[in-house]
Amino acid sequence: MQRKIRVLVGKPGLDGHDRGAKVVAAALRDAGMEVIYTGLHQAAEQIVEAALQEDVDVVALSILSGAHMTLFPEVLKLMRERGLGDKLLTGGGIIPAGDMETLHKMNVGRLFGPGSSTQEIAEYIRSWFVEKHGEGSLAPPPPRPDAPAPPPGFTTQADPPAPASKSRPARASSRKKAAVAHRSKPAPSGARSATRGAGRAKDRPARKGAARPRGR
Repeated sequence: MQRKIRVLVGKPGLDGHDRGAKVVAAALRDAGMEVIYTGLHQAAEQIVEAALQEDVDVVALSILSGAHMTLFPEVLKLMRERGLGDKLLTGGGIIPAGDMETLHKMNVGRLFGPGSSTQEIAEYIRSWFVEKHGEGSLAPPPPRPDAPAPPPGFTTQADPPAPASKSRPARASSRKKAAVAHRSKPAPSGARSATRGAGRAKDRPARKGAARPRGR
């Protein structure tokens, strides 16, 4: 009978950073697994009790506090006492390579340090489940969602960009407008007549045969 893998993600101890645990939980859910997240500040007894009640296949611990050499063995011991010794105990955190090797000798599963990819974690859990229960026991992974539509205004190579519209001539600035308005403003009547007369006198050519001053 095919079924999904059930995973419990726990945060034991006083570690208050759960961003990585939530990222892993979301990635495992996207990979087709059923994920239960316990939340922060869980005791080892609470995590094992939740694993028993939820009938999970995998218990994954996220430990960033440096207490991995205490919490992993404690959870593993409680799992064996509650009849969960055949389940997988895995996890990750800031764990030195030497401590990972020591915990592995205690039958703790593979541990993942900083920089591990979520796909690698999901593939490890999936391979463990298939090796234990057989290839036909694992439900097929969910189909990958279609690629999202491009945002408005996004153009691809198949879609050439639209031709640029002709720009209108720039309008005159407000200072230029003020200057034009000032020049076009009519002058007072007296000044206008004086200016007009001066202009005529200046531009008018001298008449031929004009009277010359009389000599003595």
